[in-house]
Amino acid sequence: MTGRPAVFCRFTGCNLWSGREEDRSTAVCKFCDTDFRGTDGINGGIYPDAEHLAMKIASCWPDFSKGKPFVVCTGGEPLLQIDESFTRALKEYGFEIAVETNGTIPLIMGIDWVCVSPKSVAKLVIKQGNELKLVYPQMDALPEKFEHLAFDNFYLQPMDGERINTNERETLAYCLKNPQWKMSVQVHKWLNIP
Repeated sequence: MTGRPAVFCRFTGCNLWSGREEDRSTAVCKFCDTDFRGTDGINGGIYPDAEHLAMKIASCWPDFSKGKPFVVCTGGEPLLQIDESFTRALKEYGFEIAVETNGTIPLIMGIDWVCVSPKSVAKLVIKQGNELKLVYPQMDALPEKFEHLAFDNFYLQPMDGERINTNERETLAYCLKNPQWKMSVQVHKWLNIP
């Protein structure tokens, strides 16, 4: 889906970490790029129901007469908050719906594209989908643990942070030796897209 125009709907809250720095050492997932400290004040916020959130997402789509509207629900962990009333409301606007999840919560009806990003030792309940995107390296979540699962695509994404250059080289080397895996990069960070 790289390069496809999309509305990103980022949910805060996660079942693998509270978002509070004092809890990071006991969290299942030791890394996270979600900003738990509030919203941008323009498009963020709390919505009274699924219909109002779907209306806001639809208002962000530039032109319904060109291309299939596409929304990516990400997080935190979006499956903590979205339900079938949300997917129905988005479908009424014609949206194709993708979800990026840690895979620990069952899917709901109405999702068109499933991306699972396993974290550490968290138990997966979603074991098939369109893509498995593993942040690399995670010492307790090595690629070999997941390569037998029923996903259409397998991606390794270099872990961001202080070791990003090393992680990029190690990810590339792993993918070259293990061609089931493709390297995934966070293009929006390279292009400085918020």
